[in-house]
Parts: sequence; structure tokens; C-alpha cells
Amino acid sequence: MKKIILYISLLLLYADFNFLIAQTYAGSSAGQFLKINVGARAEAMGGAFVAVANDASSLYWNPAGVARLKNNSVSFSHTYWLAETYHNFAGIVIKLQNGNSLAFSYSSLAMDDMKVTNEYYQEGTGEYFSVSDIALGLSYAFNLTNDFSMGITGKYISQNIWHMNASAFALDIGLFYYTPVNGLTLGMAVSNVGSKIKYEGEDNFIYYSFDRNLNGNNDKIFSEIKMDSWDLPLTFRVGLAYQLLKSNYNKILLSCDAVHPNDYNEYVNIGAEYSFKEIMFIRAGYKSLFKIDSEEGLTSGIGLLYYITDFIPMRVDYSYSDFGRLTEVHRLTLEIGF
Repeated sequence: MKKIILYISLLLLYADFNFLIAQTYAGSSAGQFLKINVGARAEAMGGAFVAVANDASSLYWNPAGVARLKNNSVSFSHTYWLAETYHNFAGIVIKLQNGNSLAFSYSSLAMDDMKVTNEYYQEGTGEYFSVSDIALGLSYAFNLTNDFSMGITGKYISQNIWHMNASAFALDIGLFYYTPVNGLTLGMAVSNVGSKIKYEGEDNFIYYSFDRNLNGNNDKIFSEIKMDSWDLPLTFRVGLAYQLLKSNYNKILLSCDAVHPNDYNEYVNIGAEYSFKEIMFIRAGYKSLFKIDSEEGLTSGIGLLYYITDFIPMRVDYSYSDFGRLTEVHRLTLEIGF
């Protein structure tokens, strides 16, 4: 069974790790908020987390990872995102009696309300409009063997801007494998496999004039603009993580992910984590190697693990990400086990 799993994993790695064709399809998918990384720890490690996947943020990176959590967990993450927007994530993982896991997640991208303006009222009409993107997820993860886990997430996705809204359904599927090499893990995940998304709403309705020069023309024909449907940002990740050093006081974890999106060229993320007594953590990474015209790059962060009681751990993590001309992004994550 282990050999079959390993062969399948290597085949998928070979089939998808194709960096010889550097094509880009920027702007060809909607729901871009689904690509915003979750969790300060994962982001500080350069977004190379699919084969680490050992905290509640795995619900985003690789749902198979939550099957390996030792206890229930709840996580909250806040990201000061670009252009004065903010991204939030909340997840709860519940361990079942059979050792498997059930989880719920919520993520959103939002901004402060903005003034409605037009050519006549450039300082505002007195109205305000809002923008929000939301994803709700239900996950189930289970252990097929002592070394192999699988997880699946069903998601409802909603996007809203003023009078317009769009929705879709999608699946995330993840695999996690402890390889025969001591300390080496393999992870794979495909995200946002689902229906297309299309905006609908009252702003689609207009009055249409067929021909102003035609006698008897009706310039009040009530019509609806036909909107295009767009693919979700389908993403395939495959990665390796290796425990380079493991002692009573010091640990060093290295990770690397290859990412294949449907709307851009392939790229690589790398990261590292150093822990002292598994209480204090220092992390660093680099995102989007080989990505065309990328503004992303260096990441870093710190973390602290504190036990409220002997059985209730609390982890606080912070990450910094360099976005070049788009300035920097900061993340804060709080996770509590129970």
C-alpha cells in the first residue's frame, strides 16, 4: 500500500512539475481572494506548507493535515492586506472518536465602505457601497494508514459589490504522507475545484434602445446584460518537508512547495523554521521563485507557544511579507488547543 501511494505521488509530481513551459493566464479567473495565504506561521515559511500541515491553518493548505492534529483546535488569523483591505480566517478542528477530524472554516476579504460617485457628484452622492468576499468550508480528514492521510473540504464561495453578487461551490482535496525516509513528509493538495462564478444583480438591468433612427423605436426596452462566467483559481500544490535537526532544545524544519495555478505560471516556495524547546520560533522563507513579474519575495516571522494549562496550548504567530512596490503585508494568528 505504501509503495502504491509513493508511486502515485511521484507520478503526480512528475506530471505537474513542468517548469519548461512558462505560460501565464493572468486575469483569467475570479475569486482571487481564495489565493490569499492563511496563517502567519505558514506565510513566514514562504508559503511552503503543504507538506508541513500540522496546525489549523492546514484547512487552507492541505486538509489532510488536520487528521494528524493531537487535539481539538481553534484558530483566528488577521491579515493587513494590500490597498487598505483586510483578510480574516477562522477555523475549528474537532477530533472524532476514531481519530479522524471534522472541521469548519471561514475566510473573508473586506474593506471599509466607500462613497458612491459619478460624473455629476464627484465628491459623493451621499450613498456608500460595500465589498466583501466570503468562503465557508466544511472539512473531513481521515487516516488511511499510520503514514497516509487524506482530507476533503467542501466550500461555498460568495462575492459581493454593491448591488451585484456571485456565488460558487468548490472542493479542496489533500494528501499527506510520512515517507520511509525518517523526518521526510510529502504533501499534495488541489484547491478550488468547482463551478464557475458569475456576477448577477440589479445593476445588470438596463433600458435598451434598438435603433434611435427607426420610426416607432422603443427606447425603454427593459433588458439584462449577459455576464461572463469565470473559473475559480484552481491551484495544485506538491511539497516536501524535512526535519533537518531534532534535539531536546533545538529543531530545524525545512520545506519546499511547487505550485501550479490555472491562471499563472508555475513557481516554487521555500521556507525554514527554527524552534527552541518548541516554545520560541523563528521562521523565514522566499515566495514565488520563477514566477513571472512577481512582487513577492522574502518572508519572515516569529512565534510563541504557551501552555495555559497542561492540556491547553496557545500559539501566537506573526509574519512579515515583502510585496515590493505594493509595500508589505503583516499577519497575526492565534491558535488554541483544547
